[in-house]
Amino acid sequence: MYHLFLAGDTLAWNPVLNQSGPTEFVFRVFTTVPELQALLFLLFLLLYLMILGGNSAIIFVVSTHSALHTPMYFFLSNLSFLEICYTSDVVPLMLSNTLRTRKPIPLAGCGAQMFFFMTLGGTDCFLLAVMAYDRFVAICHPLHYSLIMTHKLCVQMAVGSVSLAAFLSLQLTALIFTLPFCGRLREINHFLCDVPPVLRLACADTRVHQAVLYVVGILVLTVPFLLICVSYVFIASAILRIRSAQGRQRAFSTCSSHLTVVLLQYGCCSLVYLRPRSSTSEDQDRQIALVYTFVTPLLNPVIYTLRNKDVKAALRSAVFSKAASA
Repeated sequence: MYHLFLAGDTLAWNPVLNQSGPTEFVFRVFTTVPELQALLFLLFLLLYLMILGGNSAIIFVVSTHSALHTPMYFFLSNLSFLEICYTSDVVPLMLSNTLRTRKPIPLAGCGAQMFFFMTLGGTDCFLLAVMAYDRFVAICHPLHYSLIMTHKLCVQMAVGSVSLAAFLSLQLTALIFTLPFCGRLREINHFLCDVPPVLRLACADTRVHQAVLYVVGILVLTVPFLLICVSYVFIASAILRIRSAQGRQRAFSTCSSHLTVVLLQYGCCSLVYLRPRSSTSEDQDRQIALVYTFVTPLLNPVIYTLRNKDVKAALRSAVFSKAASA
């Protein structure tokens, strides 16, 4: 009746091994208190709507103002679109499980969510590296900027970011879901089908899968971050050579928003995917995941809006023109 199975490196008893039917997962709830459930639902819903509104405003402004039809704002609008898709992959199901009785997610649904979550997150990281290269060309080679950063190259780099992230995510997702998951219904100690909590539920040795996760994490996080660091070394050197204080401030202001988003994005993701397994806490992973699911997508449009005069001017123009037409 009770069976002993190997979960990662530890032994555990599983009372539901013989249950028939396909494997399904449920997410662990944040709280079982109805009042707190309603409060969390309203909070998450408000944050989600703010993310949709803020990033949609960035896309609208960039697409409708010809002064913003430059490579930097092309990548910014792509980043905002990614943030919308990224949160929409997670939050609707999360909201449903927060307020109502937990609804199981089938194995295929969990795999699909994991694939899109990793693809969009990986594309985000690659795109931030591409944006660093754009700033490098703009500051270090301003006379050749329009010749180097052509629209064709920008599209190629954006498509390449998506393609590489999708390729890596597909390999990792396919590898993980070849594992056996003992029992018909398993509880994920998370609010989404992320890699670490799903691996913990496998009743097989996952050391190879953990190693692959670290390799993918290095390719998606460490390599782009190193490229960003190299770009900013050259950017800082070029800024320091500018003689006027006003020129240095103007050059730095074009990079400060991007640098802030990079530190927030890579800091949170590295804590989840690049930490040693022995130091990993499931509750800490959930808390950090809340940051890059809600806080980072919400702060991106705020940071770029408040620290960018062109975007603020375009937003004011859009608001005033809308009010005048009304």
